[in-house]
Formats: sequence, C-alpha cells, structure tokens
Amino acid sequence: MNSNNVKQKDDKKLNTTKQDKETTDEKVPRLRKSSLKVKENEKNVKPNREDKTRERIAKEKKDAKQTEEKRRTEEKKERGKISKAVRETNPKTTPNNQNRSTSSILPKKMSSEETESKSQMRKPTKNISSKVGTFSKDLGWVNRSCVNDQAVKNRVQDLLSSRLIHADQQVEWLARSIQCIDLTTLAGDDCPSNVARLCSKAAHPLSDDLTKALQIKHGLLTTGAVCVYPARVADACLGLERLGANIPVASVATGFPTGQTSLKIRLEEIEFAVANGAKEIDIVINRELALSQNWGELYNELVEMRKACGESHMKSILAVGELCNLTNIYKASLVAMMAGSDFIKTSTGKETVNATLPIGLVMCRAIRAYNRKTGFKVGFKPAGGIRTSKDVLQWMTLMKEELGDDYLTPDLFRIGASALLNDIERNLANHATGGYFLAEEMPMA
Repeated sequence: MNSNNVKQKDDKKLNTTKQDKETTDEKVPRLRKSSLKVKENEKNVKPNREDKTRERIAKEKKDAKQTEEKRRTEEKKERGKISKAVRETNPKTTPNNQNRSTSSILPKKMSSEETESKSQMRKPTKNISSKVGTFSKDLGWVNRSCVNDQAVKNRVQDLLSSRLIHADQQVEWLARSIQCIDLTTLAGDDCPSNVARLCSKAAHPLSDDLTKALQIKHGLLTTGAVCVYPARVADACLGLERLGANIPVASVATGFPTGQTSLKIRLEEIEFAVANGAKEIDIVINRELALSQNWGELYNELVEMRKACGESHMKSILAVGELCNLTNIYKASLVAMMAGSDFIKTSTGKETVNATLPIGLVMCRAIRAYNRKTGFKVGFKPAGGIRTSKDVLQWMTLMKEELGDDYLTPDLFRIGASALLNDIERNLANHATGGYFLAEEMPMA
C-alpha cells in the first residue's frame, strides 16, 4: 500500500516536471519570436529614418544647387551689362586686340586698321568718369577681405618648385620681357644727357650683333616705356622724338616716393607731367589712409588723381613695404582699381621691402577678383629688386599661372627696373653665341 502511494507521488511529480518543461519550452520560442519581431521593427524603423535623412540631405543639396545656379545667372547678366557698357564706351576696342599671341618672340606686323584699334586700346577712355563710376566703390567688399598668409606662402612655393619655362623657351620669354620693361632713371643727378642715353637704350635695347643673331628686325624690339621724374618728361619726349621711337613716356608724380604733400600739390604735379607729354603717370597712394583703414578717403583721393591724368594711364603705387600686412595690400589693391587705376604697382623701389612673389600673388588675386566682378582688366607692375633674368622669368610665370597669357603683354604687364635690361642682354648673348658679353661690349645703359 505504501509502495503504491510512493509510486503515485513520484509519477505525479514527474508529470508536473514534464508540464513545467513543456510550458518553459513554449515560452522560449514565444520570447524568441517576440524579440525577432522587435528586431524586425527596429530594422524597419532604421531604414525609414535613413531614408528621411537622405531625402533631407538631397533636398538641401538641390536647393543649394538651384541657389548657386540662380546666383551665377544673375552674375552673368550683370557682367554682360558691364561688358556692353565697356563696348559702348570703347567701340573700336575688340577682344582680338586684347589677346596677343605669346607663341612668337615679337608681335606680327599689323594692318593699319589693327594699328588704329591697338592705339585706341592703349589709351584709357576719354570719358574718365564713366570708367570710375561703372563699378563705384564697394567698401563692404574691401572690409570683408582677408588674406591667408600661409596659403600665400604655399602657393608661391608651388610656383617656384614647378619648372614651367624650359631652357629652349627662355630666349623667347626674355625677349618678350624686354617689351614689358619700364626703363627707369629716378636719380637726383638726372639731366638731359643721361635721359637721352636712356631713351636710346629703350629704342635699341640689344646690340646690333645680338639682334641679328636672334633674327629680330632692327628697331622692332623696344622697351614698354621710359620712366622719369616730371621735370625730365620734356627731355624724354624730345629724345624719343629724335630717335623716331614710338615709346610712351611715364612719369612719377604726387610727391614720389613718399606722397607727403597736400592733395592740391599732388594733383598739380600730375597735370604738369601730362602737359609736358607724359602718357603714363605713376602716382603714390597716401599710406596713412591705408594704415588707418580709411578706404573711403583713399578712394576719393585716387578718383581725383584719375581725373587729373586725363587720357594718360594711371599706375597706382601701393608702397607695399609700408602697408604692414598682406590683407592691407589686398584691400589697397581693390580700392585703387575701383578708383579707375589702369595698373596697380607694388612699390617705389625706395622702401625696404619692394616687389616679392608673395606680395605679387596677393595683388594678382585682387586683379583677378576685380576682373570677375566687373569685367575690367587692370594691369600689374612689380617694381624694386628685380635685377636678374631669373627674377623676371619667375614674375612672368606668376602672371601666366594666376592671370593667363593675356596678361603677358605690355598693355597689362610692366616691370619697373633700371639694371635688369643688362642682365637680360647678357643671357640672350649666351644663348645666341655660347658666351657672355664683356663689359666693354655691352651698350651703355
């Protein structure tokens, strides 16, 4: 009896254990199924969130693209209006006249119509106020401008490390550089005789033997201009007239090199130089206004100088060595161009820091930005410290890389130098004859 009871109890416990196990086994799949459903739901939710994010990003990109296209369209229309205004102001100027070929050492002979058109291009517009007022001053643009000094250094190193002018092309480039030189004498002992000698050198920069060796027609290769003090302008004009040379005379003015005279006296000096025959005026800016960030007053002064120049070109000397930093140089470049400068020039040659490649890069970038915004092409003139053929080739490389081949012409690129021409001649002689000229074989500079 007892044994039967014990057996029944054991069977009962065993059945209970089996039921519990079955219940547990049933619960586990249920839990697994529910967890799988949760994971599936999470998977479904995650793609939905990602899709929404992608859609939002795509929409933002699309909106940004449409905004950019709209801005470019408006900018293009504005440039078209400016270009049309320029064409109406200068009807004889054509794009072909602004794009000289750089494939040959010297320009090809032009027809009478091309010559007339070229002479028109070399002169600023008669209605000076139209050029000054087309873009007006934008001090907001000036004040917003900032230069990254390290980026400038990196770009210059990149330019110097890449050899863009091969040895077999150096003769052509050096001969072309002569056309861009403003042959200069700015000494205290300048007199009619040394100015006449300078004019002779400008009209015939290379010796006859070297000219023949390079197969250049006699009298065809000349410098870009002759640059003197206002008191020597008449002497320079007379000297060039006697030689029959069609070379413009440039004159420094406005209290060169410091500019520390009253505005009235500076304007009178410009008028004096123009009256004596100067076709190009190299003015100096008021550095005090630039250093004090008084860009509006600087603009007003330069506009008055532009008007005083009349039909003569105006080159604005920034005296970069006295402007403290690259940002000031960039801002001064913009203001000078807004005021109607035909060229912006680095220095007087009298400062401790003159033309350096980082400074030149900043000024070229300002020229490029101004051209893109207004349609006007403003020239560039580095001056001071450019003495060797290597120097001039580096500057020409900078112009080609930053502004393009169009700027490698006397109309848009000048080099202020006095001793550079002798070194170029010696290097050309070496290329042509295999040896350098002796000092007594070099023409007097």
